[in-house]
Amino acid sequence: FQYIHSKGYIHRDVKPDNLLMGVGTQGNTVYMTDIGLAKEIEDSDRHSYSVVGTLRYASINAHLGKEQSPRDDMESLGYVLLYFLKGSLPWQGLKCKSKEKEK
Repeated sequence: FQYIHSKGYIHRDVKPDNLLMGVGTQGNTVYMTDIGLAKEIEDSDRHSYSVVGTLRYASINAHLGKEQSPRDDMESLGYVLLYFLKGSLPWQGLKCKSKEKEK
């Protein structure tokens, strides 16, 4: 993440499927893939945002519709590491109420 953030971008879709381990002498290297949702950090032309990325690993700011920053990538990485450690996340399997307009 240090590299992508140093280049002025945030990933916005950190999840296990997007992390690949190197092989051989690069075995200690983790590669990020799927940069289709990446965005320039300075690109903040709107005030409200829709949730971007995979909800299970999304940061609190992403769920609240707030502008994301490198901090949100790191929060999502924390959720991924917790998933690797425990095999699930505390909120997996929870049901959420859909937002329906009252008539």
